[in-house]
Amino acid sequence: MDSSIEDLDSNPSSTLPRRQLGRFLREWREANGFTIAAAAALVDLSASALQRIEAGQTQKVRQQDVRALCELYGVGAEDTEAAIGLTLMARTQSWYHAHGGLYSEAFNMYVGLEAAARRMTSYHEHIPGLLQTPNYARAIFGAFPKFTSYKDVDRRVEHRLKRQAIVTRKSNPVVLDVLLHESALHRVTGGPQVMAAQLRHLAEISKRPNVTLRIHPFGAGLTWGMPHGSFLILEFENDAKALPVEPPIIYLEGGPAQDVYLEKPDEIQIYSELASAIRNASLDEDRSRELIRRVTKEYERDHQ
Repeated sequence: MDSSIEDLDSNPSSTLPRRQLGRFLREWREANGFTIAAAAALVDLSASALQRIEAGQTQKVRQQDVRALCELYGVGAEDTEAAIGLTLMARTQSWYHAHGGLYSEAFNMYVGLEAAARRMTSYHEHIPGLLQTPNYARAIFGAFPKFTSYKDVDRRVEHRLKRQAIVTRKSNPVVLDVLLHESALHRVTGGPQVMAAQLRHLAEISKRPNVTLRIHPFGAGLTWGMPHGSFLILEFENDAKALPVEPPIIYLEGGPAQDVYLEKPDEIQIYSELASAIRNASLDEDRSRELIRRVTKEYERDHQ
């Protein structure tokens, strides 16, 4: 065992910050053209130790090792401190993020997971960020009290639009299975004109081969007889043996106060079953698109 690292023990912590740290270090190493062996040698680690760190398989990583790697890769001071912070977060047993805004460290964690995901299954009661138009996103950000300037809002809209590239890119786009409650079509955001444009975009992007969109109608009632908020299941790439490189994650967006990440197998199973139940109670793709277009026409009439 490498003397600088303590591997997984019998009381494992959350894998999320470890995986985020590993992904961060791997991307910086590759961007600088270092092999694992070369980078490890320059910071006095074994190649196997660095490989385990990058794979998120090491529970406790020394802060000085992360700092040395960041210095080697030319990482800025702010990002270096964020990476070191992940080494402390990685020792916690649970992963409930309290935060005070949409762009906290908690949300940045989600953005990193989203970018690495191969498939995303989600249920929403609003239009999800990856499918939003600029004006719809602008209306959402503009309603948040913390974002007080046009420049502040525009910067966040721009960032959201850049994230959408994972859906529309030509090479290996993320696979989206979106379950959208009918209320999202009627919850006016930005006014009738904005909603009409948003729903036209929704109908169009749902034609993409990597996007499946089904509407869960009001008439379907409560799935499992209980109310539930938005959730998202993120699944990742498989390796050469067809095994997941990373285990799935459940992301529960908690509004302005708290986000929750779940990773235990039984938690994944529950939400997978819930998604399946909602899907079975939803309209099929063609009928979903018909409903979206019908509501679009209502907004267009309101705008005339």
